[in-house]
Amino acid sequence: MDFDEILAKCGNCHRYQYLLLGLYSLLMFVTSIHNFSQNVIGFVPDHWCYHEQLENRNFSQIAAIYNQFEKPSCTRLTTIDFDGGNGTTVSHDRCDRWIYDYDYSYRSMNTELNWVCDEAYKAPVGQSFFFVGSMCGTLIFGFLGDKIGRIKALILANFFGFLGDFSTIFTDNLIAFSITRFISGLAIDANTYLMFILVLEYVSPSLRNTGLSMSMGVFYCLGMICSSLLAVWVGHWKKFLLCSSLPLLLVIFFYFLVQESAQWLVTRNDVDGAVRRLQRVAKINRRSISESDINAFRSYCQKSQENKQEQDKFTDLLKTPHLRKTFFQMLFVFMIITVCFNIMSRNVEGLGISPFIMFSLTALTLPVSGIVQANIQNRIGRKGSSVSATLLTGVFTAASGIVLSLCKDSSVFLVVTLNIISRFGISVCLGSTLLFSTELVPTSVRSRGLSLAHVAGAAASLLSPYILHLGTYYRAAPSIILCLMFFTCAYVCLLLPETANRKLPITLAEGEEFGKRDRMFDFLRSSRKKSNAIDELEPETCEKLTCS
Repeated sequence: MDFDEILAKCGNCHRYQYLLLGLYSLLMFVTSIHNFSQNVIGFVPDHWCYHEQLENRNFSQIAAIYNQFEKPSCTRLTTIDFDGGNGTTVSHDRCDRWIYDYDYSYRSMNTELNWVCDEAYKAPVGQSFFFVGSMCGTLIFGFLGDKIGRIKALILANFFGFLGDFSTIFTDNLIAFSITRFISGLAIDANTYLMFILVLEYVSPSLRNTGLSMSMGVFYCLGMICSSLLAVWVGHWKKFLLCSSLPLLLVIFFYFLVQESAQWLVTRNDVDGAVRRLQRVAKINRRSISESDINAFRSYCQKSQENKQEQDKFTDLLKTPHLRKTFFQMLFVFMIITVCFNIMSRNVEGLGISPFIMFSLTALTLPVSGIVQANIQNRIGRKGSSVSATLLTGVFTAASGIVLSLCKDSSVFLVVTLNIISRFGISVCLGSTLLFSTELVPTSVRSRGLSLAHVAGAAASLLSPYILHLGTYYRAAPSIILCLMFFTCAYVCLLLPETANRKLPITLAEGEEFGKRDRMFDFLRSSRKKSNAIDELEPETCEKLTCS
C-alpha cells in the first residue's frame, strides 16, 4: 500500500485538509504584507526643496513655482518671485531640507531620513540586499527543510522575516538598513513554499487545484490591499513595520497544528514517525486505519528502500546536450519573468495617482489572472500561453512607456489603465512560467532544478530596485527596459518544447529525448487540434477535461 492509498484511508479531503488550506491562506496573507513591506516603507511623495518664503503656501502654489525648472524636486532656490516675473533665482548649493506632500499623511522611511535627490540611491541599494537574502534563504532553508523537517524550517524562515522587519525599525543609516533587509529577505520563498509542499502532500488532487488557487490568488491579494490600508491607518513606517512583522510569529503555532511531512520521514527511514503522523491525520478526520493497512504501508516503504536504484545526479544534466540547452533556456525565462514581476508589482509611484491606491488596484488583478491563466493553458497549452502572455504584456508595457515619454501631461487614467493591464499580464506570465518550468525539468532532478531556478530568479531580482530607480531620471526607462525583456523572453519561449498533453520526462535519458524533434511553431498546430477536439466533445466531457 503506497502513500496515496493509505492517505485516502486516513482522509485526503476532510477536516485536516481544510485546516491545512486555512493555515496556508493565513500564511499567504501574512507573507504578502511582509514581501511588499520594503516598498511601503520606501514610498516617496511629491517633494520640493524647503524655502522659508514657502511656509504659508499650499502645495499647488509650491508645485507651480518649482515646475518651471528641469528638476523641480531637487532644485534649491535663493529668492522667489511670487508675481511670476524673473525674480526667482536658483542656488548652486545642494538641498538639505524638503517640503513633502505626504500621501494620506503617511511618513515613509525615505522622507524621514531624507533619502531623496542625491541620497535617493540609498533606498535601492539597501533594498537590493533584500533579494540577496532571498537568494541565500532559498538555499539555506531548502537545505534545512531536508535536514530538520519542513515545519521547523518554515518556522525558522518566518522568524527571520520577523527579525529583519522588526530590526529595520531601529535603523537610521544605509549599512544598518542593508543588514536588516538582508535578514528579512532570508524568509522570501522559503516562508511559503515549504508549506506549499506540505499541502500538496496531504491534500487530494481534486481539492488541491481549487484550494491552492483560492489561497494564492485571493489571500495574497487581500494581504497586498491590507498592507496599503495598514500603512495609511498607522501613518508612520515604523508603526507599519511593527504591525506587519508581529503576525509572522503566528507561524510558531503551526508546529502544534501541522503534521510533519510523512513522505520526508520515510526518506529519513523513520517509517514509525510517518505512521504516527498519518494516524493523527486520521484522528482529526475521524477516520480509523487498521493494523493490516499500517503493516502494508510499512512493507511498501521497506521494499521501496530495498529496491531503490541509483538516482540521477543533477550534475549529469550538464552532460546531456539537448536537455542542457532546454534547461538553460528555461532558466533564462524564469529569471526574466521573476525580475519583471518584481519590478511591475513594485512600480506604483510617479503615475499621477497615490501609490497606495495603485498598489491596491494592481493587487485586484491576482485572482482574475489565475483563472484566466488556467483557461488559456487548457486551450493553447503551456508554450502558447507563455508566448502570448509575454508578447501581449510587452506590448502594453511598451504603450505605457510611449505615453510616459511622449506625453508630458499624459492622462492619469490612461497611464493607470495600461499599468493595471500590464500587471495583470505579468501575473499570467508568472503562473504560466512556474508550471511550464516545472514540467520541463525531469522528475529525477526536478526539486534541485527548480531550487536553482528560484535562486537564479532571486539573484536576477537584484537588478529590480536599480531599474525602478532609473525612473527618477527618465519616467519611461523602466517600461522600455521591461518591454525589451518581455520580447526577448517570448522568443526564448518559442525555442522550448511544448509540455501539454504529453508524457513528461522522469529520467535524464527521457529528458534528453523530450521535444528533440519539436519545431518552433509546432504548438500552434497542436493547440488548434486540441481546441477543435474540445469543441466536438459533449458538454459534460468538456467540463471534466477543462477542470482536470
